Amino acid sequence: MSAKFIGSVLGVVIAVGGATHAAPVERIPRPDVPTNLEVSLDYKLFLKVHAVGTQNYICAPAATATGVDWLFIGPQATLFNDSLQQAGTHYQSRNPQRNNAIHATWQDSGDTSAVWATRRDGSLDANYVAPGAIEWLVLDVSGAQLGPTAGKELWPALIIQRVNTQGGVKPPSTECTPATLNTRKLVPYEADYYFYK
Repeated sequence: MSAKFIGSVLGVVIAVGGATHAAPVERIPRPDVPTNLEVSLDYKLFLKVHAVGTQNYICAPAATATGVDWLFIGPQATLFNDSLQQAGTHYQSRNPQRNNAIHATWQDSGDTSAVWATRRDGSLDANYVAPGAIEWLVLDVSGAQLGPTAGKELWPALIIQRVNTQGGVKPPSTECTPATLNTRKLVPYEADYYFYK
């Protein structure tokens, strides 16, 4: 075989390979979500965790007929990896990169790196979201922090999805009255969180 022939064959293989080249395969399958919650293939999925905890509410003054309603005051959850080992925690805290605004927070249990995020969009599409479950979300990371020893497990995150939710919905309005002002309800919930960089 001549070098010219081999070079031609390699050129065809490279050209065909380039023509059929797809995005790199991610080791974690992406979740099936409503169109408005999809994440562009420009971002790489690098982490999935399962949250078990509560969505927390307080009976507070509101512009309603009764003058009160349940106000969401944040989540409190433990995050688990696929081996059912604790991987982190999820809660609300002050985001130092956004003038200490209170944002949803995810913190790694190992290196204590953390990210904050805010809601971009959500869905209660019954084709995806279970009855009586909080909405599925796509969130934009609004801040990131390395751990004290430069740990960076969560540091690369740019987008987070919340999917496969169970529970967590706001309690019935009838349970929040002027007589129960400042009462808290910790509503059990579960969800999967997907992190993209």
